[in-house]
Amino acid sequence: MADRDASEPPGPAAAAELRNFLSEVPAPAAVGHRIVHSGPHLTGHTLIDARVRALLADVADLAPLHVTPALPVVDAARELLPDVPHVACFDTVFHKDLPAQARTYAVPERWRAEYGLRRYGFHGLSYSWALQRTAQALRQPVDNLQVVLVHMGGGCSACAVRNGRSVDTTMGLTPLEGLVMSRRSGSLDPGALLWLQRRHGLSTDELDDTLHRHSGLLGLSGTSGDTRDLVRARAEGDAAAALALATFTLSCRRGIASMAASLDRLDALVFTGEIGEDQPEVREEICSALTVLGVRGGLLVPELEDLMREGLRRIDQAGRGVPVLVVATGETQQIAAETRRVLGM
Repeated sequence: MADRDASEPPGPAAAAELRNFLSEVPAPAAVGHRIVHSGPHLTGHTLIDARVRALLADVADLAPLHVTPALPVVDAARELLPDVPHVACFDTVFHKDLPAQARTYAVPERWRAEYGLRRYGFHGLSYSWALQRTAQALRQPVDNLQVVLVHMGGGCSACAVRNGRSVDTTMGLTPLEGLVMSRRSGSLDPGALLWLQRRHGLSTDELDDTLHRHSGLLGLSGTSGDTRDLVRARAEGDAAAALALATFTLSCRRGIASMAASLDRLDALVFTGEIGEDQPEVREEICSALTVLGVRGGLLVPELEDLMREGLRRIDQAGRGVPVLVVATGETQQIAAETRRVLGM
């Protein structure tokens, strides 16, 4: 009915912005909040009360780019709308039934039991939406599909879905693991981090800031974390932009191939997220080098306006290999659906 988007993370003015927005729209019956990390104690989307709010604060350091700025917005919304139910919708819930071998790190039992070191996985709201749309497009029930879903945006990950359930994913304890991202490094040799600390004296804070905010496509190119900028720069002969894109697309192919290893077959490869939606060059470079999985290049390029209106498009050349689909990102719609479900609406 109405929306308002901001390009920057929530800040001190978030409460005032929310108050202004609420003054212009019909009174809501409920509020759904996207919370990236549920931590170990919350395994489903849930009403936010004092206990849940405390548990969210306890896991904020596991997703500092997301949970930390989200919590003041939760507080502001609960203060402005005290008589309305507020629901936390988690990106981790989609992966809550990961098989033990997919969620377990190869570290001593003490680390796993006492510290809770395990893999969670993220982008679950996006994957939930994309999976349902994929089933509709392929005219198959969700619980009969084996697909690899790829979310590419500011954060990037891939996920293997077998019979409607996530069975593997590239992100881990935090959203820093896995694919190269816009400003995040993705996976690194853990020995490299120890070496940087010991040999070069980098502090934990320096490592945290660099790996989360100054790495990925931005760190590789030195100019931008936006693939659109990098595609243009590469066409103009920028070698650093070319390396950034080549490293990124190889990382995506590695992630997709590793996810396919958890499936018996590949019914479809599905792209979503901002890059997945509107960067045909990136999709093409990923798919044209995945022939080992039966994926082919020569993809169709739908108009972004048509894609956003229709919600999805199949973009492979019919009969030439594994179906390839693009699904318009639907996290907001999925939050609405999960909020209604929690409240029995």
